[in-house]
Amino acid sequence: MAVTERRLKQREQQKESILEAARAIMLKEGWTAVSIRKIADVIGYSLPVVYNHFENKDAIMEDFIRHGFILLGDAALAAKAQSADPAQQLKLIAIAYYEFALSHREYYQIMFGLGVPNCDRAKEIAEIGRFGDIIIAALKQLQGGECSPQTTLKFHTFWSILHGLSSINMINLTAAPDELQQKVLQDAIQGFIMNINN
Repeated sequence: MAVTERRLKQREQQKESILEAARAIMLKEGWTAVSIRKIADVIGYSLPVVYNHFENKDAIMEDFIRHGFILLGDAALAAKAQSADPAQQLKLIAIAYYEFALSHREYYQIMFGLGVPNCDRAKEIAEIGRFGDIIIAALKQLQGGECSPQTTLKFHTFWSILHGLSSINMINLTAAPDELQQKVLQDAIQGFIMNINN
């Protein structure tokens, strides 16, 4: 193995170690506990080594956002693949989204710390755009195959429903039993689908 190739491999291993340490801290103590110094202490690297890979905590957060949207996009694609009917696809995507939010709380909270990402953020992070494209494809089918301003409106409405219900559940404002929360989700999505062309 050439020296350059060995250095590249070592660099990738260091980066992965940094991300794994940050992930472990995040899962155990929450995102606010993550710091460059704490990561360096956990993996035994000097601060300059960590900073050589990530400029700051925000750069690590962006990596988590990307990874979170990969996971969410994969879950949405798998759900969509279960049916050829676009209305059913939206229902299945909604359930997958909700389940993702509950089973990946730490990622979800980082991904949506400031609400649903805006269009500029989706353009900056391709993984956000990929997730949006999955939903838009089902919406376009339901609306006759064309992308219109109505499609954009419905996309934002759909995502807002999912995000709102998931967030309410996450902070447990209603303390509703899980079965009721599932019914609320299904009722909201059914109403959304019934009014898709209004």
